[in-house]
Amino acid sequence: MHYRIIHRTRYVYEGAVTVSHHLAHLAPRPLPTQRCPWHDLQIIPQPVGRSVRSDAFGNVTTYFEIEGSHTVLEVVACSLVEVKPSKLPDLDKTPSWESIRDACQAQSLTPASAAGEFRFSSPMVPVARDFAEYAKNDFTPGKPILAAVRDLTKRIHREFKFDTRATDVATPVHKVLERKAGVCQDFAHLMLACLRSLALPARYVSGYLETDPPPGRERLIGADASHAWVSVFCGDDHGWIDADPTNGIFPEQRHITVAWGRDFADVSPLRGVTLGAGDQRLFVGVDVLPVDE
Repeated sequence: MHYRIIHRTRYVYEGAVTVSHHLAHLAPRPLPTQRCPWHDLQIIPQPVGRSVRSDAFGNVTTYFEIEGSHTVLEVVACSLVEVKPSKLPDLDKTPSWESIRDACQAQSLTPASAAGEFRFSSPMVPVARDFAEYAKNDFTPGKPILAAVRDLTKRIHREFKFDTRATDVATPVHKVLERKAGVCQDFAHLMLACLRSLALPARYVSGYLETDPPPGRERLIGADASHAWVSVFCGDDHGWIDADPTNGIFPEQRHITVAWGRDFADVSPLRGVTLGAGDQRLFVGVDVLPVDE
């Protein structure tokens, strides 16, 4: 699948901003199953400085500075992405989840022990007994890890309601578990909390998902949005495998990966600091379009 992605971000400030510094995670990652031959970042007002580099997790980031009075910031990221099909291993033939847990705690340096850095709590994903208890029904003794991940993914999809009014970006994961409602960021954080509370390595993945319009209707401009899911370490032979609890599936060619980290705070699409902004309004629109359209 080939996609053209347009991610528009617009900040409208209550007062004039004189200086601002920003960090963007908007360039899709190069992966064995994903290629980004073209990416462009358009910024208005024109930055006085810009640099592109990789962060600690290998994500492509753009840092930019703006000087001079302005009340609006517009950032448009345009990308062309090719996503290749990937093949899942036989779920019931993957190692037991306990063996993965134990291998990730080894003292020697192995792929499993290196993945172990993602089994701890992070600023937005706590480790706690109630998350482990929630996951326990799916992670029974000796169960293959990918079969357990599948069952937890489907259960979150089945038991939680997608509701944009139930949470905001700062809602704690404990509240998400209590309310049984939220958005993709919440469900990814919840699943991470469940896995890490079992001492399993799991990371937060941000990206895009191609969505279909209702039957008989045209695709709406800006109808697609940033998406979030998780990636679970499934052993040295299988590596990291993604799971989407919002939709109850293992991602395929309709998921486009941008960045990964411990949680949303590591991979926010655009963040920054401003001098003199006051209140601000944020507008975001994303289009994920198959190239043949």
